[in-house]
Amino acid sequence: MLRIYFYYVTEIVDSVKSKEKCLRPSVVDLSCDEEVGLLMKRCWTEDPADRPDFTTLKAVIRKLNKDNESNNILDNLLTRMEQYANNLETLVEERTADYLDEKRKCEELLYQLLPKSVASQLILGQSVVAETYDNVTIYFSDIVGFTSLSAQSTPLQVETIGDAYMVVSGLPVRNGNLHAREIARMSLALRSAVYSFTIKHRPDDQLKLRIGMHTGPCVTGVVGLKMPRYCLFGDTVNTASRMESNGQALKIHVSPQTKEVLDTFGTFDLELRGEIEMKGKGKVTTYWLLGEKTPPSEMAPVLPVKPIGSFSKLHAANSVGSSSTKSVANSIANHNNISASTPLLQGDNG
Repeated sequence: MLRIYFYYVTEIVDSVKSKEKCLRPSVVDLSCDEEVGLLMKRCWTEDPADRPDFTTLKAVIRKLNKDNESNNILDNLLTRMEQYANNLETLVEERTADYLDEKRKCEELLYQLLPKSVASQLILGQSVVAETYDNVTIYFSDIVGFTSLSAQSTPLQVETIGDAYMVVSGLPVRNGNLHAREIARMSLALRSAVYSFTIKHRPDDQLKLRIGMHTGPCVTGVVGLKMPRYCLFGDTVNTASRMESNGQALKIHVSPQTKEVLDTFGTFDLELRGEIEMKGKGKVTTYWLLGEKTPPSEMAPVLPVKPIGSFSKLHAANSVGSSSTKSVANSIANHNNISASTPLLQGDNG
């Protein structure tokens, strides 16, 4: 008996898999009215639009069964079948809504981990091919003395890893030579914010941010399947890191390649640092980025003459270090030309 049952199950599965013909039961040997057989065939027709709904089905069955005393039984059976079908539809809608909600959350998380254009390719199931960029600007920063600061702080007072940060402009969307300007402006904004930043549990200590930046070619690619990471490859990344590690606290260390691009804008104030010995590079002439002069085309309109008191308030509101770290972070997040920012899990370099 078990073998016969298994044979029929296998036959049914093979018929469904073959898709050569519709697998439907035969009504030839059934001892029922012809109208009942036709109704059964209508219920399992391939086109759902040709199948009768429950209202039509009830009416037809009542008509066929008008002389039978089992009307109540059939009505109850049809009602239960209708309730089951409706409940099944509701469950499918709920599960579909749950799936779409989880899919949205996964996509939002992926957009936070990867650049939007790269994440969109992964969501569509496309492979992200490694791409070469002729010119980008890379920013590295580190908190000087972070190791000793964290050693003297409780776990609730300071994050004990990830004090280094990397930001890249010019990829995956190319922006001409604007990448150097965007990174330079971001660096100046961060340095200004650090001057006014107060460490809550150590208010007498100055947060010492050390910044380095370099311009050059690189290659990008996505590494990993379960936890994809957008990675940069090339000597430009190493050189930018060396610019940071060979810099000084509260200063922005600039490579000669970045200076060359910044000079094309004619608004940045740079100071020669001199030659320094850099690992793997030998002696390199580097510069300090001091600030940026506002070009005439970007100057604010001339304000009407006001009393000295009002001018003092205006000056205080725009003085160096007056912006909070949070507002600076928000302005950086709104930079359209800064395309990737990544916290680095590396130790303190100072």
